Amino acid sequence: MSRAPQPTPRSDDSPAIARHGRLRSNGVWTTVAKAAASVLAVVLASGTAVAAYAAFDLAATAKPSVSLGNESVLDGVPDVGAIEGGVNLLVIGSDSRAGQGDGFGDPDEETAVLNDVNLLLHISEDHSHAEVVSFPRDMLVDVPAGCTDPGSGEELWEQYDVKINSVLAYGGMPCVVKTVEELTGVSIPFAGIVQFMGAAAISEAVGGVSVCVAEPIEDEHTDLYLEAGTHELKGLQALQFLRTRYGVGDGSDLGRISNQQVFMSALARELQSEGTLTDPVKLYSIAKAALDNMQLSSTLTDPAKMVSIAKAAKDIDLSKIAFVQYPTSEVDDWAAVVPTDSAEAVNLALQQDLPMALDPTALDENSFASVADPNAATAEPTPSEEPVDEPADVPVETPATEAPAPTEQALPSDVTGQTAAETRCSAGRTLADQ
Repeated sequence: MSRAPQPTPRSDDSPAIARHGRLRSNGVWTTVAKAAASVLAVVLASGTAVAAYAAFDLAATAKPSVSLGNESVLDGVPDVGAIEGGVNLLVIGSDSRAGQGDGFGDPDEETAVLNDVNLLLHISEDHSHAEVVSFPRDMLVDVPAGCTDPGSGEELWEQYDVKINSVLAYGGMPCVVKTVEELTGVSIPFAGIVQFMGAAAISEAVGGVSVCVAEPIEDEHTDLYLEAGTHELKGLQALQFLRTRYGVGDGSDLGRISNQQVFMSALARELQSEGTLTDPVKLYSIAKAALDNMQLSSTLTDPAKMVSIAKAAKDIDLSKIAFVQYPTSEVDDWAAVVPTDSAEAVNLALQQDLPMALDPTALDENSFASVADPNAATAEPTPSEEPVDEPADVPVETPATEAPAPTEQALPSDVTGQTAAETRCSAGRTLADQ
């Protein structure tokens, strides 16, 4: 058995700073993959059968599919929407320049293939809730045995404590899937790789996304400058918003994930409230933008399965769509992160097909997180009734019964995120704070 050379992860183009998420950049377009992957997750979570049919109509232009090696889990499943334990789909954002045009750098020079975005979409078996879990790009993970070199096809050794964004180059899409399966304890039969250009096209297809900015955003690395207030973003500006890091939160990749969740939740609301889901032209445009910039697993090339996944998600209430950041803590002089003990609560929710209940105080304790929208409507408190004297209960012996099964998984306070129903604001950051 041979072992292929391990890829050397690289991050952004700016000088290294001793803090997680502030490492060297891959160039101005490195994190456009994050935009495409984030948007695709919302499209899938809020999709419809019409969108799936439109996507299939364009499937002939999609890139060759990839076998994940776990297709047997779908044997005997008549309808993807009826998979026991729910549907799991991994959206992988690649920073590969191949086929992306001159504006993304020379693919002969910019040869790294990093999976800087890893989003796990879970749709519950009863179609009552969905979760999109974001795994930080610098999170250290173990890569299980059984992966193969994408170039030679040779079997690779397992790896320990490597950054998750190095796994795509090491073992391709199937290896990223195996790694996330090992991490979370769930089977992932569906996956897709998204490249740079999808986010701008999708944001244009939906007619723009309205986002809230709490404080001004100033980011000379992405040329994004937004005043505080509400902004309608599409095209290049949407890309800049999704990839900005220095201009939001604490300037880290964790802050960027939180910022992307602001956009994703706003997009989900847009899809459900502005007639997008009933507009065949918009849905076709969304599907085209996605397929032109993605590579599917072989399990997603069947149109019936695509339609089933879309049907399973299309009617989920916005309050039951949760965007969750996998909880981590920083190590190695702030250059990497590792999962915390709280990650087990996220894993259990996925394994047991339970909705994730976010702690409403979680964001208050994290400098990288988004902030509440001061203009968002809040529910009026329910007036309490006058107490009524009740007769004392007479103790009655009852037979012991088993505790009822949990109906949701409460997440610890270090697990941040938001639901699609929540309007939150990007925590802007000016040049003076950088």
